[in-house]
Amino acid sequence: MSTKQKVMYALKNKVQLIGNLGNAPEVRTTENGKKLVRFSVATNESYRNAKGEKITETQWHNLIAWGKVADIAEKFLGKGTEVAVEGKLITRNYTGKDGNKKYVTEIQVNELLLLGSKATA
Repeated sequence: MSTKQKVMYALKNKVQLIGNLGNAPEVRTTENGKKLVRFSVATNESYRNAKGEKITETQWHNLIAWGKVADIAEKFLGKGTEVAVEGKLITRNYTGKDGNKKYVTEIQVNELLLLGSKATA
């Protein structure tokens, strides 16, 4: 495999975000004892519209972390904390109470970097 092929293979499903937590992380332990943490991060993008007005758009991203990354998230993250994350997109499905199939897309976090001090809830 050439260097180019190796690089492209590594980039097939990679997400990087910098944003702020919307709420304190939700910590759970699975039936087999694995820890998982769910949290949401907001990213903001600004641009000027045709009238020259500054417009800011906020996107919310659902994230999930396992193992050591979950331990770090639980210990150091709080509502408003600014973080940089790297991970991959995952999509899962389930059947809702109404009997319809539901789809959820999340970012499974592999790397987490705290950019600011821990915010208080």
